[in-house]
Amino acid sequence: MYHAVGHRPAKAAYGLSVSPDAFAEQMELLGERGFTPLTTAQLGDAWRAGGRPLPRQPVLITFDDGYEGVHRHALPVLAKQGFASTLFVSTGWLRGAHDEGGALDTMLDWDQVRELSAAGTEIGGHTHTHPQLDQLDDDRLRFETVRCRDIIADELGAVPVSFAYPYGYSSRRVRRTVRAAGFAQSLAVGNGLALPRQGPYALQRVTVRRATGIEEFERLIEGRSIARNFAKDRALTKGYAMVRRVRRAAGLIRRSGG
Repeated sequence: MYHAVGHRPAKAAYGLSVSPDAFAEQMELLGERGFTPLTTAQLGDAWRAGGRPLPRQPVLITFDDGYEGVHRHALPVLAKQGFASTLFVSTGWLRGAHDEGGALDTMLDWDQVRELSAAGTEIGGHTHTHPQLDQLDDDRLRFETVRCRDIIADELGAVPVSFAYPYGYSSRRVRRTVRAAGFAQSLAVGNGLALPRQGPYALQRVTVRRATGIEEFERLIEGRSIARNFAKDRALTKGYAMVRRVRRAAGLIRRSGG
């Protein structure tokens, strides 16, 4: 799971960014080790009954939000390696007619998204304004998923089939809404390897950060030390999940006048 790719990303996006040189080195390592990148849609199809079998060493390369550096820096590297990828866009953050502001750094415009799509990058949904979906009421939750889906379909001429939860946050209600909006699979974070038993709407990913060195990246793609590397992240995620449930319940009480 990548976010921004750039030399000097904005402070708010810095920790979850990678430098162009680091990204190129990581992709080169994937190629040297014989990995075969797939789109998220291809993985979902493979894990459904009757789908095509996966290659021996499949991997997903995903980008969240829609930062401009994905086109400027990542696309040439992916094209050189012949790698597929998936870009999950928050449609209200992208530059152009649907821009509602709030983005953390310079974002893609729709011409760049179309170029990425034409080059083989799957374009998936990442909501319209990048909220914490599990904190929204039902109407706003539906708006965020459907509005995102419809804008992508209008701009690209194809309905997106894959989705990623902002911040990785979801719940059973959120996952039902994403499925009802027509998405066939969705990615969380979890900082673990994606497995069929997680179900198509809670597939896990591993975070790649600015601080991820090539040795650590090598361990991650080999499936080694993932639990140890992300132990703090997982503990914080569990704790914050409880906070979000309490916050959500309190919000429902206030709205009902209780």
